[in-house]
Amino acid sequence: MKILVVEDDKKIAQFLLKGLKEEGYVTHWVQDGDSALQNATQEEWDVLVLDRMLPKRDGLTLCREIRQKGNRVPILILSARSTIENRVEGLDAGADDYLPKPFSFNELLARIRALARRKTENLTSTLTVGDFQLDMTAHTATFQGNKIDLTNREFALLQLFMKRKGHILSRTLIAESVWDYDFQSGTNVIDVYVNYLRNKLKKISGRDVIETVRNRGYLFKDPAE
Repeated sequence: MKILVVEDDKKIAQFLLKGLKEEGYVTHWVQDGDSALQNATQEEWDVLVLDRMLPKRDGLTLCREIRQKGNRVPILILSARSTIENRVEGLDAGADDYLPKPFSFNELLARIRALARRKTENLTSTLTVGDFQLDMTAHTATFQGNKIDLTNREFALLQLFMKRKGHILSRTLIAESVWDYDFQSGTNVIDVYVNYLRNKLKKISGRDVIETVRNRGYLFKDPAE
C-alpha cells in the first residue's frame, strides 16, 4: 500500500514515516500543500495522510482541489484543531476521516486500514493472472489454490507485475511503485527482491514467469501461455 504523508513538522513526519514503514507500507513525504497537490494528481496513492495547517496550501484547500479534479483517493486529516466544527469543516472539504492531535499511532493505523477497505470495496478485491491469484483484502497470494508465502514487499511487487502483465517494467517504475522514493538507487535491492520473488513463483508453478529484459527491466508472463 502506498501512502502519501503531508506534514510540515519534521519531527511528526519522521514519527509517522518510521511507524508506517515498520508496518510494511510504502511512503512518500512532502512538506507543503503545493507539493502534495502535485504528487496527489500525478501518482496513484492508496491513502493520503495530511496535516490541516500546511505552508502554501492548507489541508482544507488541498482536499477541495483534489476532489475538484475528480480524484477519490481516501484522505485522512490530522489536526490539533479538534472541535466538532473543525471536524465538520474537514469532512465537508472532502476528507474521508479526521483524527485530532495528539493521537494514538495504533488508532491511526486502524483508520488507515478502514480507509483502505472502503477503497477496495469499490474495486475488485482479487487480481488474477492465469493460475495466480492475489486477494488484496486478505493480503494473500495463491497458485492453483496453493498459498505462496510472500513478504509485504514481495506481495507488492507481485501485485505490480500482475497488474502490468506483458509489459516491461523498468527498475525506476518498480522503485516508484513498490519502494520509497528515497531508497538508494545505486544498490541492487530491486534485483535482489525480484530474484526472491522469481524463485518462489518458479518453485510453485514449475516455470520461470519473470523474465529479465536486458537494459530495460523485467517482464511478467502468464505461465499458461
